[in-house]
Amino acid sequence: MEIERKYLVDIKGLNFNPYDFKSLEQGYICTDPVIRIRRENDNYILTYKSKGLLARNEINESITEETFLNLKDKIDYHMITKKRYLVPLDNGLMGELDIFEGALKGLILMEVEFDSVEASKAFVPPSWFIQEVTFDSKYQNNQLAKLNAFNTLSL
Repeated sequence: MEIERKYLVDIKGLNFNPYDFKSLEQGYICTDPVIRIRRENDNYILTYKSKGLLARNEINESITEETFLNLKDKIDYHMITKKRYLVPLDNGLMGELDIFEGALKGLILMEVEFDSVEASKAFVPPSWFIQEVTFDSKYQNNQLAKLNAFNTLSL
């Protein structure tokens, strides 16, 4: 079970260079249900996600680069590219800061995963988290893949 909250963030003046990051490329074979392929640096993953916004089932399976490249030719919509920084937060939480590239350049989202729905509800975001978008489905990556450009996302 994946339980996460998602936020638009303002990173002006913050330095994320000391944090580890991954280069991600992901596309969607299907968006209902969500079937995603992802390259994380040199790792390749096929993911199934059930419906939901705050909490949903997620199954990940490692695949080969060859399988990834074969499936990449079959995705719906556009590939998403982004850098994902792993940012330590208070109370032992780890945030995943996504800085989008390509068509979605300018979009910056932070995802925070939790062990329980109760823990997610108790979370108090830092001041640089400017707007929660957990329950706004247009910020789900499978919906973002449908956009030709970030500026087509009506905020």
